[in-house]
Amino acid sequence: MRQPLFASFLARIGVLLISILAWLGTARAQGAPAGPLHPNPNAPPEELPTSQQQHPIRTVVSIVTAPVVVHSARTGEMVLDLTKNDFHVYDNGVEQKIDHFDLGGDPLSLVLVVETSSRVAPMLPAIRQSGIVFSSAVMGQTAEAAVLGYDDTVDLLESFTTDVDDVQKTINDLKAGTAGRRLYDAMSRGITTLEERPPVRRRILLVIGEARDTGSENRLGAVLRHAQLANVTVFAVGLSSTSAELRQSAEQSEPRPNGPPGTYPVPTPTEQPETPQMEQAAQGNMNLGALLIWLVKTGKDALGANSLEIASKATGGLDVSTLHDREIQQALDKIGGELHAEYVVGYHPAQSEPSGYHQIKVSVDRKNITVRSRPGYYIPPPVE
Repeated sequence: MRQPLFASFLARIGVLLISILAWLGTARAQGAPAGPLHPNPNAPPEELPTSQQQHPIRTVVSIVTAPVVVHSARTGEMVLDLTKNDFHVYDNGVEQKIDHFDLGGDPLSLVLVVETSSRVAPMLPAIRQSGIVFSSAVMGQTAEAAVLGYDDTVDLLESFTTDVDDVQKTINDLKAGTAGRRLYDAMSRGITTLEERPPVRRRILLVIGEARDTGSENRLGAVLRHAQLANVTVFAVGLSSTSAELRQSAEQSEPRPNGPPGTYPVPTPTEQPETPQMEQAAQGNMNLGALLIWLVKTGKDALGANSLEIASKATGGLDVSTLHDREIQQALDKIGGELHAEYVVGYHPAQSEPSGYHQIKVSVDRKNITVRSRPGYYIPPPVE
């Protein structure tokens, strides 16, 4: 009796194995994996198609965060005793439900973007010395930071780290490069790097450099649009091109353009040389709000404008211009103080939000104050 039973048992096992093999064949034919995949460790990673690398798809804004700085109109001091109920946020005139509220407590993800071109070589010693201020006053206790340097290229000098000593050493070791200043390319790379950080962290791009760009493939308007959609706030320490040029030795100085000293080789509508005073007067008459909207809609550049001031205002940050070396550290200290004492409000816009420019307005239920925040964001129309 045992042999027939054992034979029957083997027959059933055989049928079962045949069924399993048949099922596996069907699954493979349908493209389903048979189990965990173990790729060759020496194989290069698969790259996205070029079109996706250059034109990432961003059609839905899941959350909008707005940094808010509130000052007393009388004393100029920051107001730090407000609550969530004191704030009102409007998106295109429609009040939004505040889903996130914080006062300086959210951890920071910082990308420091530093110009290292030969143009600012006389200022590099002062920038190196400011490393301790950046690591202490700006990073604080909970921040992570990465460092980018730019001249004719954009280079990653330090990956994200919470080690303030590593960041300070990277800043201390900055070296002068070529004469280029690809500011917009560096800002774009910094924003892309920040976009990969968790959304629970505040994303901060801090630029130390001149407010001009030469040679970038990216345009200021496209950079601003990217920053707004990625909830990146831009802070800037503007370096004086005139001060750097005056301090260069004769061997380091670039050939001066034709025209009186202190002028720029850019023609003006009046056919007069463009002086710093003329530029300041023109910017004083500029409708900055309209310029911001035009820039993010068209993705173009603003000729002759202070790009760092525009970038900071477009994202709710702060631009501090410097002339003397000691002012660089003072500017970083001021930015650090504001970063760790600003309010952050967040809301989820409707999933069916229309394309176009969305104006953000933040109001506070208190008198005799001034409120600064990001002015809005732009959603491109769908590609057909």
